[in-house]
Amino acid sequence: MNIHIITMTGDIASGKGTVASLLKQELGYEIYKNGEYVRKLAKEMNMSIVEFQKVLNANEEIDRKIEKSASIYAAEHDNLIIDARLGFYAVPHSFKVYLRVDLEESAKRAYNDSLRKDTEKYESIEAAMNDIKYRFEQENMRYLKTYGVKRDDMSNYDLVIDTTNKTPEEVAKIILDEYKKWLKDKE
Repeated sequence: MNIHIITMTGDIASGKGTVASLLKQELGYEIYKNGEYVRKLAKEMNMSIVEFQKVLNANEEIDRKIEKSASIYAAEHDNLIIDARLGFYAVPHSFKVYLRVDLEESAKRAYNDSLRKDTEKYESIEAAMNDIKYRFEQENMRYLKTYGVKRDDMSNYDLVIDTTNKTPEEVAKIILDEYKKWLKDKE
């Protein structure tokens, strides 16, 4: 069983992608991102991420395929960072991290993120806040119905960090320090 795996989930725009990149630089691990696959599917269907959320709510098979991709990838790879909403569930033997962020800060980050513009078009920070709340609620209901898990139950994670007032470098350092302790106990 591959144990050199960090799974990261968290609130929208909590810094998962940026922190994963910093961890990759430090550890030399590969990054697997479920979110890129979801955005690709949404874009192929010419939908916003919120519109695609409705497709996922109606089609359990697509959602299961997306989430299962992380566990399949982890079974074949080690030295891996998985950025996936249900990474903690898909790869239960991983070091499980949840990144939190205040809703208003999340909305500001998402609104100003040029990489999200293809699938997340916000007219204002308030609109971003509304979409983020909607997505969070829809995802949580879908995950509970489909998998029987609550992503927002913090007991699912080995480490929970509030990133609202921390730099990505500070968050990455905390994760690295705690991951090294966790690994020492596993090896």
